[in-house]
Amino acid sequence: QVRLVESGGGSVQAGGSLRLSCAASRFTFDTNCVGWFRQVPGKEREGVASTDNEGRPIYTDSVKGRFTISKDNAKNTLYLQMNSLQPEDTGTYHCAAQCAPAYWRNGPFQFQRYRSWGQGTQVTVSS
Repeated sequence: QVRLVESGGGSVQAGGSLRLSCAASRFTFDTNCVGWFRQVPGKEREGVASTDNEGRPIYTDSVKGRFTISKDNAKNTLYLQMNSLQPEDTGTYHCAAQCAPAYWRNGPFQFQRYRSWGQGTQVTVSS
């Protein structure tokens, strides 16, 4: 069974950094469908980092210049380096992978694009 396990979340003060990891088992990451989403209670799950059709990193505007998505193929692990964290970055971060059927109908920041999700790791940023 496909499994995604996130780790690396925690509590930090504004300006701090965290690196999230997403270890995959029983499948290999497909560049077409990798992403990190943020969930805040009462709000829709928001895509924060992914890759475009050329495999280049893309980011939602609020995290550009601060977050970096990367992948270690040897370890089959997806990462999200988060620097200069702000209180508005607080949330549960989920990694997403595996292309859903007809994934091309949905953009990289639409949850319908993905078939597999991790359980999430909590990030809390205090001011």
